[in-house]
Amino acid sequence: MSGSSDREPLPPRVDLATAAVLLALGLGVMALAWRMPTFVEQSGTGLTAPGIVPGFHATVLAVLSVLLGLRAIRRGALKPGASQSRAWSREDARQLGTAALLGVLYAGVLVGRVPFWMATSLFVFAFTAAFEWPAGPVGRVRRLVEAAVLGLATGGIVTLVFERIFLVRLP
Repeated sequence: MSGSSDREPLPPRVDLATAAVLLALGLGVMALAWRMPTFVEQSGTGLTAPGIVPGFHATVLAVLSVLLGLRAIRRGALKPGASQSRAWSREDARQLGTAALLGVLYAGVLVGRVPFWMATSLFVFAFTAAFEWPAGPVGRVRRLVEAAVLGLATGGIVTLVFERIFLVRLP
C-alpha cells in the first residue's frame, strides 16, 4: 500500500509473537493434512491426496515463521527492555481486517457459488486492488488493470494446476 513503507517497523517482540502464532498455525495444519486420507487404497496415486496442498502451504508457513522469529531475535526481541516503540496503528488493523474480510468472502461466499476460476480471479483482483491502491488518483487505472490481469491469470493457472496436475475436481 502506498505510504506504508515510510512507517516505522513494528518492534521485534511483535514479530516474535507473530512468528509464534504463525508457527503454531502451520504445525497444526501440517498435522491435520498428514491425517487426511491418501486415496492410494482406492487405486489413486499419492499425488491425489487431498492433504498435499494444505500440507505444503503449512510447511511453507512454518518455515517462514521460523525465519521471522530468528530475524526478530537478531533484532533484539529477547533482550531485556526491548523496544516497544510502536504499537499496532489503525492502518495496521485496517489492513488486517481487510485481508481477513476478503479471505472470508472468498472461502465462505464465492467458492462453491461461482466457478472456482472466477472466485479466485475475483479474490486476487480485490486483494490486489485493495492493497495496491495509490493514495491519489494518478495510477489508479493502471493498478486496476494490473489487478485484473493478475486476478485472471491466477484464477486460470490455479484452476489448471489443480485440475490437470493434482487431479482435483473444483467447485
